[in-house]
Amino acid sequence: MVEFTLPANSKIKKGLTHPEPQEAESIKRFKIYRWDPDAGENPRTDMYTLDTDRCGPMVLDALIKIKNEVDPTLTFRRSCREGICGSCAMNIDGTNTLACTKPIDEVNGDVKIYPLPHMPVVKDLVPDLTHFYAQYASIKPWLQSKTAAPPDRERLQSKEERSRLDGLYECILCACCSTSCPSYWWNGDRYLGPATLLQAYRWIVDSRDEATGERLDELEDPFRLYRCHTIMNCSRTCPKSLNPGRAIAEIKKLLVSRR
Repeated sequence: MVEFTLPANSKIKKGLTHPEPQEAESIKRFKIYRWDPDAGENPRTDMYTLDTDRCGPMVLDALIKIKNEVDPTLTFRRSCREGICGSCAMNIDGTNTLACTKPIDEVNGDVKIYPLPHMPVVKDLVPDLTHFYAQYASIKPWLQSKTAAPPDRERLQSKEERSRLDGLYECILCACCSTSCPSYWWNGDRYLGPATLLQAYRWIVDSRDEATGERLDELEDPFRLYRCHTIMNCSRTCPKSLNPGRAIAEIKKLLVSRR
């Protein structure tokens, strides 16, 4: 588990405490980060109490119930609710994860929910991922081939070639790994971060892609790749159990082997 705690001098204030539900047997409290850029106030944390017998099992179910029944001003992203889209990535109980796949009963005590760390916040639990997606676009995440596609079939791969993509193509770009990486916190303007580098490796090892040399040339940079110090927060926090740290190491090995 990769845990984060607020510093003692944090400017986040204790906010509103909403009423507890009446005649509830299974009570769970949710401490949620709130910030509205239009309000002109410092961030705060609001406390909500739910009857978990009348709520779905996941943290996202609780957030939806709070928004629908308690506080419609609460803002967060969500979409598929099945751990596929990555929209509901946030910091829950000190760990970056997906709200839709995080069971409420896995959290001891109050459920503390914050936006992904070290990212600009749009509002409440919504981080600004503009820079993150721009970095992803910079690696040209599509098949690049100079050879014309076969006219009557797909570009085929052997089973061995296809297996090289396992553990890579499953990445949903939720940004949990990159926002857990101290190197990315310190050098996020130039270091591409674990998510983007894992995606870069996915195309580098794709047997159908013919731009391997160019892709490696783009990554051979003191900051874009080599700011990784193998801290491995990325692999520990990935909600899909992928290993971005290994992908980064494999890129480094490829760069060394071609010298």
